[in-house]
Amino acid sequence: MEWLFSLDEIDRVASELLKRVPPEGVLAFYGAMGAGKTTFIKAICREKGVREVTSSPTFSLINEYRYPGPEGRPARIFHLDLYRIRDEEEAVQAGIEDCLYSRSLCLVEWPERIPGLLPADTVHLELRPEGDRRKLTCKPSGA
Repeated sequence: MEWLFSLDEIDRVASELLKRVPPEGVLAFYGAMGAGKTTFIKAICREKGVREVTSSPTFSLINEYRYPGPEGRPARIFHLDLYRIRDEEEAVQAGIEDCLYSRSLCLVEWPERIPGLLPADTVHLELRPEGDRRKLTCKPSGA
C-alpha cells in the first residue's frame, strides 16, 4: 500500500492506514531525519482520539498516551523514538521490549536500531519526502 499526501491530507491518510492495520501491535516508521515520522504519528494519535499533547520522545525514549478504546475502556499508545539508542541491549534495559509486547498500539521511530527485538507481525512503514508531499509505503509483516 502506498499513499502520496500533503500535510493537509495527513489525517485522512492516518485514518486510512488505521483501517488496514491491526488495532494493537507495532507500527515501525522508517525514514530520514525530517521525513515526517513524528508528524504522522501525531496524526495517528489524533485519529485514535488522544486528547493530550503528543510530542517526540527523543530524550525520554517512550511517551505513553491514552485514548478511548473498545467499549469505552481506556487504551494505550506507546510512542518510541529510538534515535538515541545505541544497541538492542540498551533498548532492553530501557524497557522497550515491554512496550513492544504490551498488546497496545506501539508506534516506533528509528526501528532499525532494534531489528532483533521487533515482533514478527510488525507493520513496516517508510516515509519519504516527494517535493512538498510525503510518500508513505506500508509493508505488512511477511511482505
